[in-house]
Amino acid sequence: MSVKASWDIFCAVVDNFGDIGVTWRLARQLVAEHDQRVRLWVDDLETFVRLCPTASASAAQQWHEQVEIRHWTKDWQAAEPADVVIEAFACELPPAYIAAMADSGRRILWLNLEYLSAEDWVVGCHALPSMQPDGLHKYFFFPGFEQGTGGLLREGDLLDRRDAFRNDPQHREALLGSFGIELQPGAQLISLFAYENAAIPGWLDVLAAGPKTTQLLIPEGRVLGDVARWLGVGELGAGAQHQRGSLHIAVLPFMTQNQYDQLLWCCDFNAVRGEESFIRAQWAGRPLVWHIYPQEEDAHWDKLDAFFELYSGDLAPAATDALRAFWRAWNDGVGSGEAWCAMQQHQMMLQLHAERWTHKQVANGDLAGKLVFFYTDWLGSVPVSSAAAP
Repeated sequence: MSVKASWDIFCAVVDNFGDIGVTWRLARQLVAEHDQRVRLWVDDLETFVRLCPTASASAAQQWHEQVEIRHWTKDWQAAEPADVVIEAFACELPPAYIAAMADSGRRILWLNLEYLSAEDWVVGCHALPSMQPDGLHKYFFFPGFEQGTGGLLREGDLLDRRDAFRNDPQHREALLGSFGIELQPGAQLISLFAYENAAIPGWLDVLAAGPKTTQLLIPEGRVLGDVARWLGVGELGAGAQHQRGSLHIAVLPFMTQNQYDQLLWCCDFNAVRGEESFIRAQWAGRPLVWHIYPQEEDAHWDKLDAFFELYSGDLAPAATDALRAFWRAWNDGVGSGEAWCAMQQHQMMLQLHAERWTHKQVANGDLAGKLVFFYTDWLGSVPVSSAAAP
């Protein structure tokens, strides 16, 4: 049984929507499903407004979906610390807030919510304490794909909503119709959300020359420059539609999180990037390719390979090799067209595998639920200072 508590989640928006996307979803779920009181501190409200159009980009304090949103500024204003404090993705808490935590006289759980990784060391590091000189209790909390990790962010009714959406074709027609897109008979639907990517031209060449009609749906984002150059147009914006051969391209406006989920559910294949869309594509239960954020000294390849080893663990060798080749080409920028054609020979097997993977991750629990359980369990434990007393 969970304990009702107050939560402070701190989010520093870096250069994309992943950080705020994850923390906003987490905050809403803690309130809606676990009856927690949540205050989300955001340092970039303009980015938050893109995800929550009803929000204000200038309000110091506001409420949305029963979550309190506070503007986190350099001029820190004193605030009473919450019972649980989440430092999301290595952002640094205000020193004055940390001091207030230490001076509160209460047991406060301080969690460093880490980035998602499938590397084998994650299980061993998850939930490890980092003792602070001021007596605070800080722990590392790792989302992950295996038992012994923090799981993935997933609302309790997500798969039911997904299945209800798919079981009624009118839902797909209504969503795409709202963006002025008409479904082509027999077309395969693909969503594209990526960083700048040298693999795009070769892949589009193959789609345009293919025997099957493809509708490529591209939410506004950084990959549009590559697509525009391939089309030979100056720029692409929301509402633009182009056709070349068998390929129909449509640019969608920036979408809310619920709309983006539905877009993933519509499609037969999803190209995603970063962390937030990567997780949501897995819940869609469709084949996908992940454009991982490039890191210094090519550290991202280790993360990509680690996930792929887990993901393809029970996939037939031929399908595994074909899928790996496309993922490598997609992230390396070379040979994407040929790799795509080879992968399509295993389309049905990859589809079934994606659905199995979804069910496997459901069995691993969800991030919000595991966070609440961790706090409840921690609250019932004997404090270190008490355990050490005579």
